[in-house]
Amino acid sequence: MITLQQVTLKDVRNYPKVRIYIDAANQQMAAIGYTEHGHRHAGVVSSVTRTICESLGYTPRQTELAAIAAYLHDIGNMVNRNNHPEIGAIIAMNILDEMGMDPREIAVVVAAIGNHEEGDGIPIDYASAAVIIADKSDVHYSRVQNPRPETYDIHDRVNHAVQRSNLYVEPDKRIIRLDLEIDTSFASVMEYFEIFLSRMVMCRKAAEQLECRFCLRVNGVDLG
Repeated sequence: MITLQQVTLKDVRNYPKVRIYIDAANQQMAAIGYTEHGHRHAGVVSSVTRTICESLGYTPRQTELAAIAAYLHDIGNMVNRNNHPEIGAIIAMNILDEMGMDPREIAVVVAAIGNHEEGDGIPIDYASAAVIIADKSDVHYSRVQNPRPETYDIHDRVNHAVQRSNLYVEPDKRIIRLDLEIDTSFASVMEYFEIFLSRMVMCRKAAEQLECRFCLRVNGVDLG
């Protein structure tokens, strides 16, 4: 008989397979010219996800499950960028089962991982919604892995241009606000929307799942 464990984010972060697989995922992203998708991104998204859930009154265990999903959300990139949410959900399911997590909790985590990407992903519950918003809000110059600015593509330019990115939750007003400071000498606000519009729409839908309104502020100007 398998003894179920109350697996924590700390357990997941320190699990050897998780460390290796996320390192491998980021190596593949660097090889194909993508921004950072390693432990830094996993940690930021997990921390922001926790803040969202705590601010909106979810229980400590609900919050922990969402934070675990956030940390593992891009692990599927070690196989291929295409279909990485679905691949990552299967990898996470196997790891968490190996660690002894309750299958009912695994179901929450893998659904959030499998639904975090625009196009096919849908904010089906609180965990998936929080992970979506936290993931899409991590745009920042520190994510650029390309050491040659003269070869930057639009994703590198836009991330390089974002000098500050903060997500604020106002539970009383039911508002989730992404506040960006963009250096327009590197990329214009229009270029930001060229690659992030679909992500912002997904954030709006995710906020609605959390019974909130998603707002975006760029360089001190409210854009909705």
